[in-house]
Amino acid sequence: MKSLLLFLALATLSQAQIKSQNEPTNAAEAAAKKAAEDKAVDEKYQALKAKLPPDQQAWETVLEQNLGNGFYLPLHKKDKIAGRSNAWDFVQDDPKLPRVLLIGDSISRGYTLDVRKAMAGKANVHRAPENCGPTANGVKKIDIWLGDGKWDVIHFNFGIHDRKTPAADYEQRLEILIARMQKTGAKIIFATTTPVPPDTKDGPEIVAQIAEKNEIALRVMKKHNIPIDDLHAFLAPQLKGIANPQDVHFNAQGYALMGQQVAKSIETELAKH
Repeated sequence: MKSLLLFLALATLSQAQIKSQNEPTNAAEAAAKKAAEDKAVDEKYQALKAKLPPDQQAWETVLEQNLGNGFYLPLHKKDKIAGRSNAWDFVQDDPKLPRVLLIGDSISRGYTLDVRKAMAGKANVHRAPENCGPTANGVKKIDIWLGDGKWDVIHFNFGIHDRKTPAADYEQRLEILIARMQKTGAKIIFATTTPVPPDTKDGPEIVAQIAEKNEIALRVMKKHNIPIDDLHAFLAPQLKGIANPQDVHFNAQGYALMGQQVAKSIETELAKH
């Protein structure tokens, strides 16, 4: 019995020593370890990128310039070297199919792959090369997002990141963005901002803020005869089981539902033209 206890104690001590060797003991060590890991990922990513065709390399460069080093770009690099698909995959256009652009924040990112799946063989579905954030960012970056290609449909949303934007500023920026997108000749669809629970870190006032922004957006879209993909109304009755608790985001089932709805709204507009 004593031998067994001694063996277990030594095994526990050994595991603790191994763990302590692998784990940083202070903030400086943690930062150094992360930097080393990021460097290794970037080296593999750059090696992979160098082997891509020129058009795909150019797309990756756009992503490097716009995704930001803090969150989305590191995730994208890890996905690429692991061979995983994500919302920012390079889209090789089928010239026989219409081109669709998705513009929006992390919610839009969440349903992008589901839209592509639903529209496979029906449209080339691209997305803007970042989490588009608030309208202020949109005004700055819209030309980059639109690029040089021709778009048949642009499906867009701004709202959650504008929840604290003054109403007049939000409306004015929507007008600027609409005018720029209309110059492309594309059919434009606005998606209402999805429902948010009252118990997020922003507090219950976020519900009223989102309602206000949706109301403003709907008024502006009506003025310009822009079709509405009312994701808010679509999701509101079925939030249970698809919305993350205390969060504005959704689970895979929620994004799948949104992907089907967004694809349906796009197909409706494509059928008119």
